[in-house]
Amino acid sequence: THTHTHTRTHTQHSGYNYFLYINPSNPPATEFVGRRKVKLRVWDEEKYKRALADTENLRQRSQKLVEEAKLYGIQAFCKDLLEVADILEKATQCVPKEEIKDDNPHLKNLYEGLVMTEVQIQKVFTKHGLLKLNPVGAKFNPYEHEALFHTPVEGKEPGTVALVNKVGYKLHGRTLRPALVGVVKEA
Repeated sequence: THTHTHTRTHTQHSGYNYFLYINPSNPPATEFVGRRKVKLRVWDEEKYKRALADTENLRQRSQKLVEEAKLYGIQAFCKDLLEVADILEKATQCVPKEEIKDDNPHLKNLYEGLVMTEVQIQKVFTKHGLLKLNPVGAKFNPYEHEALFHTPVEGKEPGTVALVNKVGYKLHGRTLRPALVGVVKEA
């Protein structure tokens, strides 16, 4: 008698049970498993390897999407908090430094509380991968900066940032909000 050697693996697709026969010499078209009749597919070894590679690629892409979702899932929340950080920064800048004295303890305490809150929010941002962009003097980068105006500035190299109107932020290396800047142009 002649025996047929083949590999049989089970899979389920679209609600049907399939048995995959790899390089069969004479596989049956259907087979009974228990009391159920199931369809059989015949695949050659090359198709099987391609299917395995496709499955692995899909797994890797899915894993990458999950990792990106973990990193950038807080993006909308961070964007909303940037406005809070801007308000804190403006509040501390508006207090005249000459008014912060021991003979005005209420203003001094309020100012120190604002500064501590601003420092703390920046620490939290850094902890979660959110970095401040304050590019004064740096070369203009359209991926990180948004030019509001161009102006000639004596002693400054054209194409550099002369003024930052609003700081920008990056989340894990991706620009979340570009810095709003004025750029030096040739006179």
